[in-house]
Amino acid sequence: MGAELLGTLHSLMVTSRMQGVNQYIYLVDVLQRVSLHPDSQIADLLPRNWKDKFSDYFLTSDLALVGRTNT
Repeated sequence: MGAELLGTLHSLMVTSRMQGVNQYIYLVDVLQRVSLHPDSQIADLLPRNWKDKFSDYFLTSDLALVGRTNT
């Protein structure tokens, strides 16, 4: 089971690289978006379609803010 999940993740990462998509940005965005996205439109989250629909306004992780101070 773990090997299958790892294979799926690896396939997504390779496909995103082939599409010229930043893998980190893609994965962070999709992991946040997947629970809110309609099941009927799940293909939108594949790298090829994601690039066209979401790459210009991707979601970022709150972890990027850790360690930053307001000055």
